[in-house]
Amino acid sequence: MSKKFASHADTEEKQISFTKLAEGLYAYTAEGDPNTGVVIGDDSVMVIDTQATPIMAQDVIRRIREVTDLPIKHVVMTHYHAVRVLGASAYDAENIYASQHTFDLIVERGQQDYESEVGRFPRLFKGVDSVPGLTWPNIVFQKELTVFMGSREVRIIHLGRGHTKGDTIVWLPEEKVMFSGDLVEYGATPYTGDAYHEDWPATLDRLQAMAPQKLVPGRGDALQTPEQCQEAIQGTRDFLNDMYESVKAGKAAGKSLSECYSETYALLKPKYGHWVIFDHCLPFDITRCYDEAGGEHPDPRIWTAERDTEMWHSLQEAVENQ
Repeated sequence: MSKKFASHADTEEKQISFTKLAEGLYAYTAEGDPNTGVVIGDDSVMVIDTQATPIMAQDVIRRIREVTDLPIKHVVMTHYHAVRVLGASAYDAENIYASQHTFDLIVERGQQDYESEVGRFPRLFKGVDSVPGLTWPNIVFQKELTVFMGSREVRIIHLGRGHTKGDTIVWLPEEKVMFSGDLVEYGATPYTGDAYHEDWPATLDRLQAMAPQKLVPGRGDALQTPEQCQEAIQGTRDFLNDMYESVKAGKAAGKSLSECYSETYALLKPKYGHWVIFDHCLPFDITRCYDEAGGEHPDPRIWTAERDTEMWHSLQEAVENQ
């Protein structure tokens, strides 16, 4: 019996939480669905990752309006994936921030990524007809940018490549609160189809060295203690290392992608199989690992709706026929 493609079997609505981290700092989370961060300054509001559609963003706005009537002036893209950024138009923000590498990804593959992700995650693109087009930043930076929202200092930092080449964290240095985007997950499987597995652990080292006291991961609960933050960072690192080392060893031994997929899936399932979107992510993740191992494709290949389904079904068939 073939598994349903990507997240097509995931139809159950999730319970949404709007968690206060510190004064004016909130996390919008939903049981492993993509998270959104909220920073309230003296004069305005910043939204970190916007939800997938303007319709879905309306619920974030509703929660914000329960705690402040300040204008939402700032939107940050922690990276470029459609599920994170296509709701941006709902906020009517003056400033949309992204790293240069994220901007480059939108130019290179923004439309293909949009079509690919809508095909993978039907439930997460509620009201997709409300998306006016790709989300483009109007403030692009190289390594780091500091925004002052009145007296509140917010640092937007590109620490290195990982989940994508453009990953950005948002750091509140006074409160030591971090919004990590998908560089860190908690109880949710890292998606690595556009990742740099060789670089990601070192990027996590730099992130960990900042010693966050509280952390909002890309998916999973808002983390309220330094110990939870460390647990999430280490869990993400362990998953990446276990997966990449398995695929790298398999490829070096001359094994096919489908053989590496079968072996690595079996290796990871007992330890990580209970994490959200495990079965969705593994085919994409292991395909990217296989491409990257040995330097065959140092940069991720572009996913399209056609490539997604072709890869998915060929791997499922190969495993079923073993």
